[in-house]
Amino acid sequence: MQFGKDMVLRLLIVDDSVEAAEAIVSGLRNSGIAVRPSRPENETELAALIGQQQPDLVLAAREARNVPLPKVMQQVDSTGKDLPVVVLLDTVDDARLLEVLSMGARSVILRGHTDHVQNVVRAEWADLEARRSLRRLESQVRETERRCDSLIDSSREPIAYIHEGMHIRANTAYLEIFGFESFEEIEGMSLLDMVAPGQVDGFKQLLKQLSKGEAPPPRYETEARTLDGSHFAAVMEFTPATYEGEQCLQVVLRRQEFDPELAREVEALRQRDQVTGLLNRATFLRALEDAVSDTAQNNAHHGLLLIEPDHYARLLQEIGLDASDELIAAFGERLRTVIGADDVAARFSEHQFAVLTPNCDYHATSALAERLRAAFADHVLETASRSLNTTVSIGGVQIGEKIASVTAVLGKASQCVQSSIGVGGNRSELFDPGAADRAESERVEAWVTRIRDALDADRFLMNYQPLINLHGEPMEMYEAYLRMQGEPGELVQPLTFLQIAEEHGLLWEIDRWVVGKAIQVIGERLRAGKRTTLLVKITQASLQDESLLQHIEEQLARQNAEGRLLVLQLPESKVFTHLRAAQEFQARVARFGVRVGLEQFGSGLNSFQMLSHFDAAFLKIDRAFMEDLTSNADHQQRIREIAAKARELGKQTISEFVQDAASMSFLFAAGIDYAQGHFLAAAGPEMDYDFQ
Repeated sequence: MQFGKDMVLRLLIVDDSVEAAEAIVSGLRNSGIAVRPSRPENETELAALIGQQQPDLVLAAREARNVPLPKVMQQVDSTGKDLPVVVLLDTVDDARLLEVLSMGARSVILRGHTDHVQNVVRAEWADLEARRSLRRLESQVRETERRCDSLIDSSREPIAYIHEGMHIRANTAYLEIFGFESFEEIEGMSLLDMVAPGQVDGFKQLLKQLSKGEAPPPRYETEARTLDGSHFAAVMEFTPATYEGEQCLQVVLRRQEFDPELAREVEALRQRDQVTGLLNRATFLRALEDAVSDTAQNNAHHGLLLIEPDHYARLLQEIGLDASDELIAAFGERLRTVIGADDVAARFSEHQFAVLTPNCDYHATSALAERLRAAFADHVLETASRSLNTTVSIGGVQIGEKIASVTAVLGKASQCVQSSIGVGGNRSELFDPGAADRAESERVEAWVTRIRDALDADRFLMNYQPLINLHGEPMEMYEAYLRMQGEPGELVQPLTFLQIAEEHGLLWEIDRWVVGKAIQVIGERLRAGKRTTLLVKITQASLQDESLLQHIEEQLARQNAEGRLLVLQLPESKVFTHLRAAQEFQARVARFGVRVGLEQFGSGLNSFQMLSHFDAAFLKIDRAFMEDLTSNADHQQRIREIAAKARELGKQTISEFVQDAASMSFLFAAGIDYAQGHFLAAAGPEMDYDFQ
């Protein structure tokens, strides 16, 4: 299971020690897990938290006294929910392990072993999500089957389900075409009885092949026989299916009213894209579904590639929109000349192509992707009036048991295409579940190179979003957001590359660029007669970076800028886990007038306790509390509490991600000092908001 930024673990920790619980939360966050923690002080709070917040996982200390472990297990059992409990132990032996497991705990965690905590939490969360997904899928399957049954009944096309050659289901249209009045008349009847005598031998051979598990033909022409003995030309289309849990065949029968040869030509045209002559999207998707089904049932291996011309918008500008079909046709023709005889190619969207290569391993699929890439890089495409050389970006998936779903296959292939485009194009990226480490290593290496190039060539830039003062006099205040410049007109979001930068020790260089650029902007605004406060994010990598402190001092002097107009923001969780370094860093930048604020505030178990050790200038409330703010009473109460306590301590508060007028009204009434979000103004390259 992949834990992304959009997945939050709702964690309930039952432990007498706040510090120990906070350490667990910080460790999980540092490992990349977004955590929304809660900690009950007594049994009443435990019952309320389980009932209202619906946690995903409970970590309960075996030795807890405020809420003993037997009470935790009793409360969890009484809810009837799928809520896994993991027990925290200082040491473990056979007796302790058997004791907690007999109480109903899912697993145990050795306190103080960070890796063990993270591995067990990830495993239990993944298991929980798998169980939830299975329940959702079972429900969806039941609903889908009900709807399909209803659609089949109402369909005008004759449809039947055949098991071992016998009818087990047929709709009204099927009964009518053969002259039956009810399904009881046909139930258990062999499909062979519906075929004219002259066609019986050939149809018997077909049924024998199907009984051996061979794939059914997509289309079978025959002569059907009705109840009264009359005959008519018919086409049968076979599709593997299940009915009431039984493997069977779905048969769609169509009467042929015109020349069979003409019908075949019409069918062939229906499956093709008219510009390129390749298969169209719908036909390709059916082939992909068959390949995925074959993988799931027979452990076969197939490859999928998605191909896009690089800089397509720029190509259209060069040749004109009226010549776009010529370009696509030339592209399709080149594709056709490179793929193998067994490969299936299609025009998948406006300027994206797809290739399905059957019965191949990772190396064969990768080799095909590289042949395609080289074939376009070394070739000139000819249109009626232009000769063009264009490279391509290719993303692919090695279809296997671990990714045997059409949605997952297409999603991963699309990600790989976008990743190839993101690092400059003219490359292929192939996801292989059996070789994910290799593919990930290549992707990361490309991104590291791109980040270094951006630092060396100054290809970072800032976008700015205003912060609106809700209670005091209007003043110019913006938050600066880092972006990386890609191809012309492309901006890469920081979440795409910051984790890779952190893993490869590049964060401190990015922080230097961000802070230097912010001071430059502040100085330019001052010289233009505008006092603009600028908020920028820095990372924990800078807390012990002597060069950043020196860089700040030098840039403030060079730009003749006021340090007070610069606010550096650090996540609350990072300050908690690097408290001593954060204190020293804040004290040193304060000598230049620079202020430090906390973002993601309120996400910890006891956020205000930390303020007794760290003097933050601003508290930016965790954006999770802005979700469904107008209808979520818990989030409203939490924001009121933060605003009230901040006023007592003389701290200013900021709420980001404001999406509507109702949220603005609530924040004003709650006493929040500043608001920002798309409802007020989106982030952009210019500082042109009218604060008056």
